[in-house]
Amino acid sequence: MEIARELPLDQILLGDAVRMMRMLPSGSIDCVFADPPYNLQLRGELRRPDDSLVDGVDEDWDRFDDFAAYDAFSREWLGECRRLLRKDGTLWVIGAYHNIFRIGAILQDLGFWILNDVVWRKANPMPNFRGRRFTNAHETLIWAARGRDSRHRFNYQAMKALNDDVQMRSDWFLPLCTGAERLRNAHGLKLHPTQKPEALLHRVLLASTVQGDVVLDPFLGSGTTAAVARRLERHFIGIERHPAYVEAALARVRQVARMPAGGLATTPSRRERPRIPFGSLVERGLVAPGSLLVDRLRRVTAIVGADGSITVGTAQGSIHQVGAAVQHAPSCNGWMFWHVERDGALVPLDALRAEIAPGTAEAGGD
Repeated sequence: MEIARELPLDQILLGDAVRMMRMLPSGSIDCVFADPPYNLQLRGELRRPDDSLVDGVDEDWDRFDDFAAYDAFSREWLGECRRLLRKDGTLWVIGAYHNIFRIGAILQDLGFWILNDVVWRKANPMPNFRGRRFTNAHETLIWAARGRDSRHRFNYQAMKALNDDVQMRSDWFLPLCTGAERLRNAHGLKLHPTQKPEALLHRVLLASTVQGDVVLDPFLGSGTTAAVARRLERHFIGIERHPAYVEAALARVRQVARMPAGGLATTPSRRERPRIPFGSLVERGLVAPGSLLVDRLRRVTAIVGADGSITVGTAQGSIHQVGAAVQHAPSCNGWMFWHVERDGALVPLDALRAEIAPGTAEAGGD
């Protein structure tokens, strides 16, 4: 099979997922989001008590004879994903209790390194029509790096900002795709049975990609991944075998408006921020050699050396080392622990560092 020399960026490919992935070059993808068939063993879950199918559901969309067949299919497409991912790339897979545990085991067998499982708690879950089980109110996403040695991207600060400056947790409370966002066919029925909300993909891509990254969705369906990727100015490659879904996804992507200039700015991660040593404050005169540093409660006093080291009694070293020593702690963020006096008020060193390089506050580092 011929391998494409150039990536089909921002295109939707009609065909079988594995076959189309085999045509793409190795190590060319930054992130994969996959919403594979769920391997629904109990078809009755898709039927109402009167035995009618839930709107938009076609029982033939998810056909596997047994677990062995589903596992073989999963190994095949996941293996291709791993081949396509760059060394530091990551993979997201979403599923339910029917399939996610089997996929998790296969991921590990193939060499992926699981980073998190994220629970999507549905604000408005579909009821259990037959009343024989709990309402299935969540789905699970597995986020995995290509390998244990991958330096995966995680935009921690951006996710914290998205969550009102509180660390983002691994349970996401989001509604199902409803209203105008839900694509429907000519009969007014749901076009795709498992269309995911754009809010879910926004979090996925914001967390693990940056502008210009290439995102692959091998089971594109109604095109949510492509639409969100376009809005966030990530490149996408979508694969879908159902012509009607491809047509709908293409139309959907064409309608996505680009963000205005500056609209895609996100809070940089610590790794991306410039690392400012305390010595830079000393050599620039923001903290003079021989001046005093104190903790917030003025219990400890340190003397600043000309080389940026500080001394408290017999303890001498960096602001982090000495801060840890005086607290008898394994580590310390010296930028936040130590303060200088300015106009009668205590100012953390972190605030002075921001004068040298705006945006570095609370970034940590040496």
